[in-house]
Amino acid sequence: MMAHPDAASAAAPADARRVVRLIHADAPLPADCSAEALGSKAWNLARMAALGLPVPPAFVIGTGWCAEPGALAEAAWRPALAELERLSGLRLGDTRHPLLLSVRSGAPVSMPGMMETLLDIGLTETTLSGLLRVSGHPRLTWDAYRRLIAGYGEVVAGIDAQHFDADLEAVRGECGECGQGDERVLDFAALRELAARHLDTYRREAGEAFPQDAHEQLRQAIAAVFASWHADKARAYRAMHGLADDMGTAVTVQRMVFGNAGGLSGAGVGFTRDPSSGEPRPWVDFLFNAQGEDVVSGRRSAHGHDELAAVAPAVWQAVLDVTARLERAFGDMQDFEFTVQQGVLHLLQTRAGKRTPQAAARIALDLLDEGVIDAETARVRTAALDVRALAEHRIVRADGAALVPLGRAASAASGVACGEIVFDEARARARHAAGAKLILVRQDAETRDLAALELAEGLLTCRGARTAHAAVVARQLGKVCLVGCEALRLDEAGRTLELGGHILREGELLTLDGNEGAIHAGAAAVVEVVPQALLARLDALHGREVAALQS
Repeated sequence: MMAHPDAASAAAPADARRVVRLIHADAPLPADCSAEALGSKAWNLARMAALGLPVPPAFVIGTGWCAEPGALAEAAWRPALAELERLSGLRLGDTRHPLLLSVRSGAPVSMPGMMETLLDIGLTETTLSGLLRVSGHPRLTWDAYRRLIAGYGEVVAGIDAQHFDADLEAVRGECGECGQGDERVLDFAALRELAARHLDTYRREAGEAFPQDAHEQLRQAIAAVFASWHADKARAYRAMHGLADDMGTAVTVQRMVFGNAGGLSGAGVGFTRDPSSGEPRPWVDFLFNAQGEDVVSGRRSAHGHDELAAVAPAVWQAVLDVTARLERAFGDMQDFEFTVQQGVLHLLQTRAGKRTPQAAARIALDLLDEGVIDAETARVRTAALDVRALAEHRIVRADGAALVPLGRAASAASGVACGEIVFDEARARARHAAGAKLILVRQDAETRDLAALELAEGLLTCRGARTAHAAVVARQLGKVCLVGCEALRLDEAGRTLELGGHILREGELLTLDGNEGAIHAGAAAVVEVVPQALLARLDALHGREVAALQS
């Protein structure tokens, strides 16, 4: 890892976190840096790169700049950008061999989805032909461009996403049947038209043209990611979890890899073990011909790894190999993000995965048995887990027969939750103040609903993946979460939902079964079940007796 201390330290010698560091496969771990300075995302990228794992080269601007981003002179990171260009064989703004960049946040403590990410930075009217030349892929080129305009418009220019969504719907309408489904079905001509509409929308809503200077895009993207540290949802998350406002976020600038390059390309998010049960098997959501934000944003439904394993078995085997290496290196179950570009695996993030109490117990015990952690570490990780924490809730009928659900969805967090249907934060606050238990029902699994989610017992969405940021946060908060219920229809204006031939109004009761991925009308009967075998293993680890805990 290469440092550029002169420019950074000259600007602010008092803060050791004001650093700029390079991350790439041949760089050793820095002796003078940590997650506090680089943010957990970049620090873990550096650790993965040092292990020889496939991490695209990047540079990180330290957390110390977050408090005063105006003091960050371009001279502080320009040398790192030049080195990144050298490593990539590409140049930012070059018309023939353009370098495209992702710009991501990363605090010392993981805050899933609470701050901003910008992708495809560096794509302009003059570099479009260069990307087409390098990739040989017109659909990729126009897909990346329309994504950049919309993402930059939302994050930097503050344009409401609904304006870009309207452009998409208009293009879909013009395409007829071929435009049905998400954007992945659109050809390059439709995407080119979509990009043109986005440019018009940007000019109309921002009052100025979309910036066509690649370096200006990068400067503004860095500033916007730092600014997102102060966003309402980020502040709310820190308050909820007792995190300090002054720890700040780093900004990681990384060479783009393209999951939307067609063929054996796609994006995925996964856990090295099941975060609900702790079962020792990878738990992965994957979308072909997509970028990572498609999976984690909560606006797209992604499914498990079966299609990836069937279509690209070599890639899936590479993912399995990576999960084993990550657990051994980091000593814990990992939540990781990856991109596959034309059959080649690239790792973009890893962190300790959020998990249920049941999963926490099993994972710690299994890692101990596998020799990954020692007994003291296992005891520390499970110190707060007892019979009360491990008790599971399950739905039953009085006669013991199975209940017939209204519908099913992918379970992102296990358990059972029952409450009144609410569709927005205002209703959630009013009914919570009245003492009601709530089920939040939304179109998408988005982190902007954090405040309402905190008040609810569970979350149900029409779209979204088990690994979306909002689903991860729901699991962290102990909420039951079901996502991607394709049969669910919401009428937010009429304050109703339709599922399984039934229409339910806001305020009526709904039960979510996160164990079975089932949705029930009304309040279902629930029993408490203690996983005795797991509890016995835990008691043996701590040298305690079950009877003492149950008394």
